[in-house]
Amino acid sequence: MAQQLQNITVAAPAFFGLNTQDSPIGVDPSFASVADNCVIDKLGRIGARKGWDAVSGNGSSVLGSSRGIETVFEFVDQSGTKVVISAGNNKIFKGTSTLVDITPSGYSPSANNWKCVTFNNHLYMVQLGHQPLLATDESGSFVLEAVADHSHATGTMPIANEALAAFGKLWVTDIVGNKHTIYWSDTLNGHAWTGGASGSLNLTTVWPTGHDEVVALAAHNNFLVIFGKKSILVYSGASSPASMVLTDTIEGVGCIARDSVQQTGTDILFLSDSGVRSFGRTIQEKSMPMRDISKNVRTDLMHLVPLQNNAIKSIYSADEAFYLLTLPDSNLVFCFDMRSPLEDGSQRATTWSSLLPLSMEVLEDGSIYFGLVSGIVKYNGYLDGTNKYQMRYFSNPMDFGNSSNLKFLKKFNITVIGGQNTNSTLSWGYDYSTNYTKQVFSLTGTSNAGEYGISEYNTTAEYTASAVINTPKVNTSGSGEVVTIGIESELNGSAFSIQKIDIHALLGRLI
Repeated sequence: MAQQLQNITVAAPAFFGLNTQDSPIGVDPSFASVADNCVIDKLGRIGARKGWDAVSGNGSSVLGSSRGIETVFEFVDQSGTKVVISAGNNKIFKGTSTLVDITPSGYSPSANNWKCVTFNNHLYMVQLGHQPLLATDESGSFVLEAVADHSHATGTMPIANEALAAFGKLWVTDIVGNKHTIYWSDTLNGHAWTGGASGSLNLTTVWPTGHDEVVALAAHNNFLVIFGKKSILVYSGASSPASMVLTDTIEGVGCIARDSVQQTGTDILFLSDSGVRSFGRTIQEKSMPMRDISKNVRTDLMHLVPLQNNAIKSIYSADEAFYLLTLPDSNLVFCFDMRSPLEDGSQRATTWSSLLPLSMEVLEDGSIYFGLVSGIVKYNGYLDGTNKYQMRYFSNPMDFGNSSNLKFLKKFNITVIGGQNTNSTLSWGYDYSTNYTKQVFSLTGTSNAGEYGISEYNTTAEYTASAVINTPKVNTSGSGEVVTIGIESELNGSAFSIQKIDIHALLGRLI
């Protein structure tokens, strides 16, 4: 007797993001095996990341054949004046539409991996093996100079790789030949390094593992947090550092990339040698449990991290609700949606493979700037400059709750939000094979009817103030015990997200 056609709905595909960590057999269909150039949108749908618009117009002329802009930072002074600082081609620039070289006369940087901080109306820049720099607009013009050349400087500021402005002091550490000492300036004076309240702290006797190296600093919940490679130290009373007290230590987890540390307002995110971690403090319990943010992609991520010869960078954007971690030598960005954790404490993860920032900065107004090989760009729109880019989603193998039955796929009804003028491809395959059958369909953003090969369009669109809903229909064929489906779309200036996939199928005999 003929089997009845059944409807199987995959609601909110990839709502849980990527899962490349667990065996694909039996993985929740809300996970994806591929989610490239994707984000999880505010309604929990898998969708395309934004593209970028060029900001600097003279990047090619000032960057030459260098890697590009490897540092970007927005300095905001006490009057609200904003200056974007960037570095590339062993030069330091200010400005956005035009990059103006402000490298101090006689100063010759040999790298562009600057750490920039704002402290008491001054910009400070430190980098391993480089004399620290200072900038101020006190005289009415923005002038960058070596701290040692500043007219009010006292003492000698250490040549450090990490800096933090907190507790009324400028803190520096990670010095060539001395990665166990933290130095701090006089109160409210980042260029005073002798006398007053300036001082230093040697950590060699307090590391829980016996030996470690300082990588990064952070201030959180009125504590000074010191990240070593293999452990973390937490000090209270840092507003009076000469008498501050070691409050807690964490052994076995540290930070391996200076610029992976990001404040979210309620937490700190950082990259450890076991993945991206969340530094969450439970005051009542006097303990510091840490969530494994990257749990579902940990192996893939940590396989790539040791391959990086150039600096790993990150940002946290409250507006976009994501933490980005870029691996420049692998041409890959990991994007972690930070709206809410999954049940296991991890965050939804996706990847980007064609937007490859060397540096990143979130501006005061929430805009995101990236440093690329071509200059500074803004995260915006749905084109990479003037070029199209491709979003890719593939499910894990699915058995639809019937592991022993053959599945005969007949038709897919796909609900897409946006996607005007987008060419897309539906792929499907059986029994773990990557030899997919593919069918192209188009989203025009208008109501029409038509057929292409075996595809049946009858695409409808519903217009609202900001969204177009397309519902293409694609006929399919073949059979197998488990099914893998994928959608690849070429972004051409409009947003694209997948609301749901309805699959019409026959369930056949038991295997």
